[in-house]
Formats: sequence, C-alpha cells, structure tokens
Amino acid sequence: MTMQPRRSRRTFLKGVATAGAASVTGLSGRRLLGAQSPNDRPVFATIGLRNQGWTITEKSLKFADFAALADCDAGVLGTFVDRVAKAQRGKKPDGYNDYRKILDRKDIDAVMIASPDHWHTKMAVDAMRAGKDVYCEKPLTLTIDEGKLIEKVVDETGRVFQVGTMQRTECDKRFLTAIALLRHGRIGTLKKITCGIQGMGSSPVIPEVAVPEGLDWDLWLGPAPKVPYRALPEMRKGYGGGVPLYSNCHYSFRNWHEYSGGKMADWGAHHVDIACWALGDSGKGPLTITPQDYKLACEYKDGHPVVHDRYNVATEFTLSVAMPNDVEMIITSKGDNGILFEGTEGRFFVNRGKITGKPVEDLKTNPLPENAIEEVYGGPVSANHTANFIDAMRSRKQPISDVWSHNRMLEICHLSNIAMRLGRKLEWDTTKREIVGDAQAATFLGRESRKGYEISG
Repeated sequence: MTMQPRRSRRTFLKGVATAGAASVTGLSGRRLLGAQSPNDRPVFATIGLRNQGWTITEKSLKFADFAALADCDAGVLGTFVDRVAKAQRGKKPDGYNDYRKILDRKDIDAVMIASPDHWHTKMAVDAMRAGKDVYCEKPLTLTIDEGKLIEKVVDETGRVFQVGTMQRTECDKRFLTAIALLRHGRIGTLKKITCGIQGMGSSPVIPEVAVPEGLDWDLWLGPAPKVPYRALPEMRKGYGGGVPLYSNCHYSFRNWHEYSGGKMADWGAHHVDIACWALGDSGKGPLTITPQDYKLACEYKDGHPVVHDRYNVATEFTLSVAMPNDVEMIITSKGDNGILFEGTEGRFFVNRGKITGKPVEDLKTNPLPENAIEEVYGGPVSANHTANFIDAMRSRKQPISDVWSHNRMLEICHLSNIAMRLGRKLEWDTTKREIVGDAQAATFLGRESRKGYEISG
C-alpha cells in the first residue's frame, strides 16, 4: 500500500471523519483490506478480552468476522472463544496465549487491542509493523514519548488507527451536540471547561499470593517491571467482577502507575478528549498544569512511590490547566462526572446520560442548523465507534478518533499525573512537546521496557 503523506493537523482534522459517510454493510467492489473473504467482510482479531475487549468485539460482529482472539489468561480466553463462536453461529475463532501469533497471520486485516494500558503501545506498534490496521482502547499510551512513537509508526506504515474514545461517536450524539453548540456561539466566547472525572479508592496492604491458575503472569506484566502477583481474597462485584477487588492485575491495574494512569488517564481520556475537541486548534495546549489539591494513595519520594504493596495513583485531585486563548480547564475528582462548558453568554453540562442548561433548552425554539452535527463529525455519524473504524479501513482515511488529537489531549492527563507525583506546577512547550525548565519532571515523559519486551522504534 502507498503510504499516505503527513498532513497538517488543521487539514487532517477537516477530513478525519469523512469515512462516516460510507456504508458499513459490506465492502464495495474488490476487497481493499488484505486477504480475500467469501463475504467481503474484514477479518479481525481481538487482543485482551474480559470487559472492554468483549464490548468492542460485540459491537464489531455486525460488520466483521473474528478469526482469532488472544489473552494471557487461559480461563478468560476459553470463555470468549466460545462466546464469539456462538455469536458467529459456530464459526469458532482461534485462541492464542501470545498475541504475536495473531500478527503472523496474513488473513487478519485488523486487530482490536483491549489489554491493560501498559501493553497498548507495544501491541499497537507490533501490529502496524505486521501490516494490520489497529483499533486500540484508551488511554492509548502510558507515557508521552509512547504517543510520539505511535504517531511515527502510523506515518511510516500508513495504517488506519482508531482510538477507543467512543464518546466522539456514541452516547446519542450528546457530545457532538455540545461541540456544535460551542461552534455556533450559543454560549459566546468559551472561557472555562470543568472536566469531572471522579476519583479512585485507596487500598489496604495487598500481600503476595500464588498466581491464579491459567494466568501467565510474566506475559501479563510484559513491558512492566517484574514483580510478584498480589491480591486479597475479597472479590470484585458488578462491572469488571469475578476478580479480586484488590490486586495488581485484572481490573485493578488502573490503580497502579506501573500499568495505567489512574482515573486521570481512564476517564480523563474521555472527558478531556471532548474538551480539547471543542477547543479545536487551540486545544494543542496545555501551557501550564497546576495541582491545586490532590491526594496520592501512598507516600511518594522524588516522584516515585516508597512502597509497592498498595495502590499508588491519585485518589482525589483538582488541577488547573491553562489552555491557549485564555481558556482555563479544571480537571477534578469532585462533583458530577461530565463536562461543564462556561462562556461569556452562558453555560451547559454534558455527560453520557444528559445534556442540560439554558442553551440546550433554547434549542426548542432556536435549533442548530440541520447539518451542525455532521459538520462536527465530518460526515454522517457512523452506527457506532467500531463501524467508523471499518469505514475508515475502506476509505484508507484516518477515523474520527485519530492518534494525533488523542495524544495532544492525553499529554494533559500524563502531565497532570507527573505534576501530582512531584507536587508542583509544570510548564509545557506545545511546539516542541517538552516540559520547560524541569529536568526531573522530564524523566517521566518515557519509560524503560523490561528486557525481552522492548518496544521497537
């Protein structure tokens, strides 16, 4: 395939979602995605199953065939192989412990990655180098340097890459409506954005215990440091249930900086994303990140936790982020989960379940232009976020959640975590994408991968 030329961010964002206009009922004409398929549907594989892995797989079954699944937990793998086989009316996908066996297969067009966050970059880079398009869950990276690497590999390989920030496509178009309200001046000049993302809980001391049967613990750790498996007996209930409530593995990995970025990267990757999308080109910031109030789950020294037997991410926080054009962004664990937009002539609130405020009420008598939502999205809104990915695979254009805008947004989340770990304000050079005048803070922009799990540049 001929590699697409690198475009400016402005040009890129104008055309990023035009794939939304394409049909998702099947590939037209000759197959453009790789190996031939009898029914002309793309062939997918999912890496990392359980909660979100199944969610994105299930959404895609209408549009794609799944030939393979990979998970380093044998019990999880077997369960979801059977589940996909049932959904595909007996067409059973192959199951692999090691995702790299999927990448060796020439019949697979794209992979969907829903592993723990510390694996995202390596899996995505490996997949692109193997000629696969990629759908990867958010947050895309564990560090800012990883984001730059992914951008480089997308440019080099020309692969289509969708980030799983599904609020851009789904949620009954509430977030699209929010951005349309802003672009049509319904609150005047935007001055302040508050992203409520709630906090994380702390933990008691979590002891070393035997690795659960069927779990390849070394493979689960992958690029992260080699450490013992830890868990307490109490089991998690509800979403993500069936695993220990307190552990350094399934589901609870979000509470450890070794594997994730806490609530800041988990929910921040959703709401800060929408906030930056609303800002458009001015969303290239931040300029500064100032911790106002925060609490870490354990004691820190020089930016590193001093103990390793309990959660270590921020449990509570409020940070002020200075964005271009005198816009202040507040990221806080307090209040409702959602986004409050405030301008010179009004304000409104939006989350997955509602959009409220006078500008929203005024739509009854003063509706937005008929094509306002499509203008935000770049074309007709896709059936769901994975459908947009498949549309983009056909058109060979980048989808609605591209890596460049995602990484610029995620820089805010990563820098916020660094600022809290060190307990001080950070200044960011938006052009060089570097921390200004703080050598110690700059050491947190990347990470060293464990030997044998290096990420290829």
